[in-house]
Amino acid sequence: MKRQNTLKPVRFDDTADRAPSVARPVRSRARSLGMDAQVEPHRHPWTQLTYCARGLMQVTVAQSSLQTTFIIPPSRAVWIPPGVQHTVTVLEAAELRTVDVHASMTPLGWDACRVLVVSRLMRELIHALEVSQPGARDDALMALTMDEIRHADIQALGVPLPRDKRLRALCEAVLRAPGERATLSEWAVDIGASERTVARLFRTELATSYQQWRQQAILAHALPMLARGTPISEVAAASGYNSDSAFSAMFKSAMGQSPSHFQYKMGSSP
Repeated sequence: MKRQNTLKPVRFDDTADRAPSVARPVRSRARSLGMDAQVEPHRHPWTQLTYCARGLMQVTVAQSSLQTTFIIPPSRAVWIPPGVQHTVTVLEAAELRTVDVHASMTPLGWDACRVLVVSRLMRELIHALEVSQPGARDDALMALTMDEIRHADIQALGVPLPRDKRLRALCEAVLRAPGERATLSEWAVDIGASERTVARLFRTELATSYQQWRQQAILAHALPMLARGTPISEVAAASGYNSDSAFSAMFKSAMGQSPSHFQYKMGSSP
């Protein structure tokens, strides 16, 4: 997953008419980005829903001193509240869509990043907003888009990294070797801590268990491989699974679709 040596910096789109306003509080913009393009770290005073109609991207956010990486296929979008620094890295050539939402339209309690499941209706609304002009139809599209966003299912698809140095070392080791089937006790030995201590750190630092965190790390590792057309058997083995069926069952439970669905989505036209 690390491609730092080939990343191509891309400037944040800060054109004058970019920002949503009270008059037009929901705006959608389209942008084509090639593989390995990286939109520089930035933040803005409005909320943003980041989505790609085609391709695969990685969105890394820094919020409340915690860094989290989200892997976003076309069936998902990441909600980024106002003022949150984020970086977008393209893992597979992408048709990027951003829905910019005026801060006054942010739903109550939506002050943290979250991954939303993109319904067919949401996808079509986002596309319609790209070419919409001020008027009654535009008002209706904006209202319906926000209603669809508010009612979207939330998907756990982020890989947070902790502040604690010991736990961060363990997490980074797992990310480097997601196929390693070591137990938490075995990983704990490597950082000089007990299994009980590490389990407690996962709960206090990341509000999750090691097993739940590792599943997100595996998904983040598997999705780009699937996007490139890697056979499911190879993805399963690289993810530490002895059988394709066990990997597929885990993947479908977490993503709501089989691994082959994401291979098809990545390779098809928008």
